[in-house]
Amino acid sequence: MKILRSLRTACLVTVLVGPSFAADGELVILDWAGYDDPEFVRPYIEMHGDAPTYSLFGEEEEAFNKLRSGFGADVSHPCSQSVSKWRDAGVIEPIDPARIERWGEVNEVMKEAFKFDGDYYLLPADWGTTAVTYRSDLVDEADVASLQVFLDPKFQGRTSIADNVDDAYALALLATGVADWTKATMEDVEKASEWLRMAHRNVRTYWADGAELSSLMASGEVLVSWAWNETPTTMSADGHEVRANRETVEGSSSWFCGYVNVANGPNSEDRVYDFFNAWLDPGTATYIVTEWGYGHGNQAAMDALGVEALDAVGLGEVSVPVLAQVPIDHEIRDAMIKEFELIKAGF
Repeated sequence: MKILRSLRTACLVTVLVGPSFAADGELVILDWAGYDDPEFVRPYIEMHGDAPTYSLFGEEEEAFNKLRSGFGADVSHPCSQSVSKWRDAGVIEPIDPARIERWGEVNEVMKEAFKFDGDYYLLPADWGTTAVTYRSDLVDEADVASLQVFLDPKFQGRTSIADNVDDAYALALLATGVADWTKATMEDVEKASEWLRMAHRNVRTYWADGAELSSLMASGEVLVSWAWNETPTTMSADGHEVRANRETVEGSSSWFCGYVNVANGPNSEDRVYDFFNAWLDPGTATYIVTEWGYGHGNQAAMDALGVEALDAVGLGEVSVPVLAQVPIDHEIRDAMIKEFELIKAGF
């Protein structure tokens, strides 16, 4: 689901998105732009002397179509909504928990969500939250107490929403009274689509990655956004007066992604599991929380960081509804995809 999580990788991504680049040719990872950061797989590098070879993508459908066309990857990185679709299409195969050293430390809810017919298909890796984010020096706190701020005429041309169907509909469903999208009906999707059409009138742009949004908010072009918790975390650290409100009256959202074993990958399965084990290392968990502001699939490592550290990056508990972006019915999601493209085009 997430395109670029770290401002620190923005320049690198500009150069590297799309083609593979040479590293350890014994393992090919089809991954989100920015996830070639070597600190995520330091134990793998120490074991093999180099990082894997990465081919970077910017959107999950791009990765899915690349795999269906026969691209020779060993591992890829979908988010929760796509896993069952990829499984049904035959592009991924089960993972073997017995070969994952810290399997018992993995977040139980996340891993069990992708157990089909006794087999596991996803290694939970990263997660985060999406909430109203605003320039606190230019926007009153009272204005962002509700998600209806995205419809407020005084912010015409000064809002931004992710160019991502899941985040956009998480916002719209919450705004129209649905906090559990696994129970959403086509009528709920229609109401959410109409709300997004109204919100579209205020949208300056649909942001494609965290670096773009941070630039827009730093300049003051965008005052209110629906953003991942990276944005307030990194922008505040850089001295900008940007805050998030995860406790609007309607609530906020959460998402998670993970690694999958690509069916018929061309290289060593041993290296696939070396990669998985590197990602579950507690050092990786500490790095992604403290440097990127995102959560990690190793729940034991997350617990060890403590409540204060998680609250500081927007990963703590809240007292309002949280729409979890877990898998939903394919028909419902396909309807969202079609409508969102029309909405962005002004229809």
